[in-house]
Amino acid sequence: MSFSALAALSPLDGRYASRLAALRPLMSELGYMQRRVQVEVTWFIALSDAGFAEFPPLSEAARTALHRLATDFSEADGEAVKDIEKVTNHDVKAVEYWIKARLEGEPELLAAAEFVHFACTSEDINNTSHALMLRAARGEGLLPALDAIALRMTALAHELAGLPMLSRTHGQTASPTTVGKEIANVVARLKTARERIAAVPLPAKMNGAVGNYNAHLAAWPAVDWEAFSRGVVERALGLPFNAYTTQIEPHDGMAELFDAMARCNTLLTDWARDVWGYISLGYFKQKTKPGEVGSSTMPHKVNPIDFENAEGNYGLANALLAHMSQKLPISRWQRDLTDSTVLRNMGVAFGHTVLAHDSLLRGLDKLQVDEARLAADLDGAWEVLAEPIQTVMRRYGLPEPYEQLKAFTRGQPMTRDLMQGFIQGLALPEAEKARLLAMTPATYVGAAEALARRV
Repeated sequence: MSFSALAALSPLDGRYASRLAALRPLMSELGYMQRRVQVEVTWFIALSDAGFAEFPPLSEAARTALHRLATDFSEADGEAVKDIEKVTNHDVKAVEYWIKARLEGEPELLAAAEFVHFACTSEDINNTSHALMLRAARGEGLLPALDAIALRMTALAHELAGLPMLSRTHGQTASPTTVGKEIANVVARLKTARERIAAVPLPAKMNGAVGNYNAHLAAWPAVDWEAFSRGVVERALGLPFNAYTTQIEPHDGMAELFDAMARCNTLLTDWARDVWGYISLGYFKQKTKPGEVGSSTMPHKVNPIDFENAEGNYGLANALLAHMSQKLPISRWQRDLTDSTVLRNMGVAFGHTVLAHDSLLRGLDKLQVDEARLAADLDGAWEVLAEPIQTVMRRYGLPEPYEQLKAFTRGQPMTRDLMQGFIQGLALPEAEKARLLAMTPATYVGAAEALARRV
């Protein structure tokens, strides 16, 4: 069977392929190869500038040709690397041989060909490549998606800041809020989560087979190889430098990033479920699209599928992110290979995360508020005014205010007339009594509107 979207094992490369096109060049195996070439070339050029008599500085033309190996790396180039890997059975060595093969016909570069991958272990190339991939995927895929959600939700929070809504704690009627304030709560959490994701450092190392510059110092004992490597990692690649590692960079930065992503996914799962519930209550309606079907047998259905898809994909992403954050910092002795196949699934975790963000945003764009439904729910919940009444009674020293309201309201339906009759019988100052009599469930929203507008 030839590969096609229909034949893909993963829906990320099948059903949802078009929605993840921007992520694919960053997190695919082809993207991984391109980053490896970038790192190899960067190290090679840095060696030429180190002042070694055996490797004089490269000409500008040679440098340009080398950089193009990375910037112009194509799918055909990736296939060529895979063909070499069929012989080597080693993916990094295949990249090294591919680069050396590309130096043929360039006498200046060919003369220095053995400085490709000089003193490097595979993990010097891999860990830097992974850090570059994650930095790009975070900056170009993940954070823009979060920013789009935050922007849309901020607009909704402001637009609906003053629209009252009945709260539900433990699923029961509770002190009213506004629709905008509930959205603002999520925006505030999302901004914090986004900042934590953006702030995670992604360190890298280039220090040889067990982290001690053994081969480097064997070749040039007088060179400060730690300073040299730090310069390549920090200045040339723009990554934080980790001086203390085994053969592998210990992946603590990755684990921190994946944990931060999972926390963000969790809070958005919370929001997706809440919106699902509000749609079920009728607080929100969804814009319909001609031709779309909600049910194969029930013609009236308009299902909240975007929020359901978001929740499902957040769950899949978090399962992977949790495994990666728990597994990757663990490696037997100076190195084992258990991280390799796990790291190859970073794109899958990012893919499900970005897909969930996209689904959530699609759902938000379809929402329409049903103000009549919100008002009707509030008008049927006069019992929520028991809280402000008993609180004012406490202020003025009336006896057992909580107990009085508990006996009056629990387990029986409340109406405007009943609540106002209770207020009329209280020994309160007339101004306070008038204020309570004017209060309705729809006006008892505290500072909700101001808080929503401030977010």
